[in-house]
Amino acid sequence: MSTDKEKHGVWFVYDGECPICCYAAEALKIKQDYGTLHTLNALEHDNDPLILEINRLGLDLDEGMVIYANKKFYHGKQALKFMARYGEVKNPSMAVFKGFFWSDFLLKLVYPWLRGARNLLLRQKNVSRIDNLQLKNDPTFKSVFGENWDALPPVMKKRYSPRPYTQDVTQVQGVLDIMCKPPLLWLRSLMTLLGQVPAYNESNVPVSVRFQSNLDTKSFSFNRTFRFANGNVYQFLSHMFPIENNELVEIMRFGLGWRTAYAWDGEKVVLSHRGYALRLFGHLIPLPLTMLIGAGSAEERPIDDNNFDMEVRITHPWWGKIYEYKGRFELCD
Repeated sequence: MSTDKEKHGVWFVYDGECPICCYAAEALKIKQDYGTLHTLNALEHDNDPLILEINRLGLDLDEGMVIYANKKFYHGKQALKFMARYGEVKNPSMAVFKGFFWSDFLLKLVYPWLRGARNLLLRQKNVSRIDNLQLKNDPTFKSVFGENWDALPPVMKKRYSPRPYTQDVTQVQGVLDIMCKPPLLWLRSLMTLLGQVPAYNESNVPVSVRFQSNLDTKSFSFNRTFRFANGNVYQFLSHMFPIENNELVEIMRFGLGWRTAYAWDGEKVVLSHRGYALRLFGHLIPLPLTMLIGAGSAEERPIDDNNFDMEVRITHPWWGKIYEYKGRFELCD
C-alpha cells in the first residue's frame, strides 16, 4: 500500500453527515511542527487509497473517526487522544479535547457517550451508516466464529444468519424440558423481575424463538416465548451484541448482562461463561453474581439441515447444576 508515499502530514477521515465529526474536522488545528492537516470526507471519497487501506485494516468508520499520521492509523478513542495530544492549544475546542481526552480513564469513560450521541444524531437525521466495511453483507456471527464459519453445518449457518444493520429475522420452534433447583428456585420472583430464564420445573414445554437484527446497531434481539401447561406464557426478552473476538454480551431487563464466548468444536456450538455485567451508560460493569446464581453455559448440536438440539445449564460453584433446559428446535421458513 502506498499511503505513506501519497499522504503526507496529518489526515483526518470522518463521516460528512455526522455533525460532531464535521465540527471536529473544522475545529481541529494541529501544531505546526507536526505537519499539515488535511480532512477527508469518507462519503465523498470512498475510493481514495487512504479509505481503501482503512477498509483493509478493518477500521469501522461508523464506530469512530480515523486519523492517519506518520504511517500510523488512529481510530475512535485513539483518534481523540491524538487530537488531545497534538491539537493546537490556542484553539478553544482543542482545549476541551485536551481536558477530556488526555487521560485513558476519561477517554474510556466519555467515548461511549460521545459515540452514542453521534449515532442518535444520525438516526434523527435519518442518515444511513457509511458501512465502509460492508458489514451488512455478512452474518454477525461470521466474524464471531472466524475461520470455523465455513465448517458450520447448514442448520447452524441458518440459525446464525441475521446480518447487522438489517431487519433480518430467523425463527425456530421446539419443545423443552426445564429443570430448576434451589437455590435458584428460591429466587423465582427475582428471576422473573429481572427478566431471566423461567424458574420452573416442567417437561414438553412448547417454545418459540425469534431472532431479529437491529437496523441501527450491531445488536440483535431475542424473543423467547415459553407456553406452560397451566396456560401461563413466559417471555424471555433480551438483546445481544458482539464485544470482541468471539465474545458477546446478552443484555436483559434493567441492563443485566451475561458475557459469553462462542466456539465450534467440530461437532457442536459451545457457549462458555465469561461472567455477568451491568450495562450502564454504554459501559459494561462487571458484577460478581456467579456465587449467587451460578455460571451459564450452553451447547447446540446439529441434527440435520433444519433441526438442532439445545442444552442450556446454570452451574453453581457449591450446589452443582441448578438449572437446565434442553430439547430440539426446528427452523421455521
